[in-house]
This record gives sequence, C-alpha cells and structure tokens, in this order.
Amino acid sequence: MTLDKTTLLFKSSDDNPTQRLIEGCRRNNPKCQEELYKHFFGYALAIAVRYTGDRNKAIEVVDDSFMKVFDKIRLYDKKQDFKGWLRRIVVNTAIDEIRKQQAKSMRERTINGKDIFSNTVNDTDSGIHVSEIYELIKYLPKLHRSVFNLFEIEGYNHKEIADLLQIPESSSRTYLTRAKKELRELYKKYFR
Repeated sequence: MTLDKTTLLFKSSDDNPTQRLIEGCRRNNPKCQEELYKHFFGYALAIAVRYTGDRNKAIEVVDDSFMKVFDKIRLYDKKQDFKGWLRRIVVNTAIDEIRKQQAKSMRERTINGKDIFSNTVNDTDSGIHVSEIYELIKYLPKLHRSVFNLFEIEGYNHKEIADLLQIPESSSRTYLTRAKKELRELYKKYFR
C-alpha cells in the first residue's frame, strides 16, 4: 500500500483532525480544503440560513465564506476555537450579502416610491419556543431577520449591530422589536 502526503496528514495522531485539516489548508492542499468544507458545511449552512432565510442564498453565502476561510487561513490562531472563527466569517459574509440586498432594495424603494417599513413597535412575550422561532425566522424581512439573529442568537449588542449593518443604533432596536412582533403574529397564525 502506498501512502501519499495527504494520507499521512490524516493518519497523524499528535493533534486533532480539524487542526490537521487546517494545516493542510495552510499548504493549499485541495483535499484538505474539500474535507474541511464538507466537515463544517452543515454548521455554516445553519448559520447562513438564519440570515438569508433561503437555502439557495445560504449556500452561496457558505461558498463565499469558505473562499474567505481558505484565503485567510494563515491568519487563524490555533488557540482560537475554529468554529467560532468560522461563525464570524459566515455571519459577516451573510451581513455583506444583506447590505447588497438592502442597497438594491433602497434603490427600488426610491424608484418605486413605496415604504417597506412599518411604524408599529411593540414588546414581545416569551411564549414562543426556540424550534418554532427557527421555523418562522425565514419569513421575516431580511433586515429584521438579521437584527434578530445578531441580537438574540449571536449575542451582539445594538451598537455592534448598528456598526455591522451600517444603520443607526436606534434602528437596530426598532428592527428587533418589529421582528419580535412579526414572529409573534406568525406564531399566532401558524401555531395557534
């Protein structure tokens, strides 16, 4: 049996499998890149779907994210949790996509003269279960979905969200409130 460098890389027992893949990716090993992509695809996709609300768009975000991962893998610090590093890249890539869509939407809003934002603001109750929220999140408008995900799921504060999405901090609070209100209405419509 002949062993190539990739096989030896995977057989090494002195470190964990993820670190071996990362080292291979740092050497631009296509096999390692493919294995890392396959290993973390589901994790990255789950994050991207929460932001895009659309599986096909989420796959595009994941693909773009992994291109960034492979491009920046030399900057990854082994002391960091790789999943956390990857999550940050996926979230930022999804936000970049949302910004593009938001800019397009704002151009269309100006062209068509229609207002895409409502004026209703309400607090939410806590009677919605997590699994039901995940099911309903995809029906939120993109900006509301993004703010909700960043605040409630990822743990960002409103200032950080405002900086990421390039919106006023008060808008972040408003979009979060609207997202919760819309989720409550969707919950009542589909689960009660």
